[in-house]
Amino acid sequence: MARLNFIFICLLSLIVFNAKAQSDSVIHLTQQAFIEGTYTNFYVDNLNNIYLINADNQIKKINEKGDSIAVANALKRFGDIYSMDVSNSLKIIVYYKDYATIVVLDRFLKNINTIDLRKYGIIQAHAVAVSYDNNYWVFDDVENKLKKIDDNGTTLLSTPDLRTIFDSTFIPEKIIDYSGYIYLYNKKSGLKIFDYYGALKQSIALLNWNDIQIIKNSILGFDNTAIHVYTVNVFKEAAYTLQPILTNAKKIQKLMDELYVLKDDGLHVYLIENF
Repeated sequence: MARLNFIFICLLSLIVFNAKAQSDSVIHLTQQAFIEGTYTNFYVDNLNNIYLINADNQIKKINEKGDSIAVANALKRFGDIYSMDVSNSLKIIVYYKDYATIVVLDRFLKNINTIDLRKYGIIQAHAVAVSYDNNYWVFDDVENKLKKIDDNGTTLLSTPDLRTIFDSTFIPEKIIDYSGYIYLYNKKSGLKIFDYYGALKQSIALLNWNDIQIIKNSILGFDNTAIHVYTVNVFKEAAYTLQPILTNAKKIQKLMDELYVLKDDGLHVYLIENF
């Protein structure tokens, strides 16, 4: 009888543990702020400044108090804004893919440099980013190489043609420079991690993730139902179910304990309670 009681207690403990694990896999959110408007995209830097892009390609910078502190009007000669990198709040880059042009802005959104990649032999590039040393990472789609260039367009570093390394053509949609490594992501091919010398360190099959981020030792991404978190050093992935209020989000970005969610009516900022 004592043995049966012991087994029963163990089973009960497992049930309680599993129930707790399941409840912890659901993200609980409390809305903190809301910026009304129709926006096509947004970015948040490490100082909690928000950069909102509207359909006219105007960029508006909002500080952590919700005050508008700078505006950059559209540069129509370059077409639509394809992406931004605000990881360095003092050197913001705006990329116009159709014209393969990088526009560099200061913290007041004033234009301080323009780099036409075509002048330097890079005819087509899907992904660009600021490097750790204030240069630029660019993926040359035609040559299939990751390159680092400076403000004058000079190539400082280049990988070999990646078609000689991978079984198929790999064109990243996003480049992230973070803590000694370069992360290149493509939804269909997954994530490739390089060191600062252009050597491939790791490939991870994280497929069909949106709005990918690197935070400490974790890689975050989103789909229509969950936030996915892959912890690099333990090779483990976890998923946290999104509340119904997030399922129609245009874009999601996490910063510290806040979740920034772009919807049709504006940007919603939520406090994350259990993540």
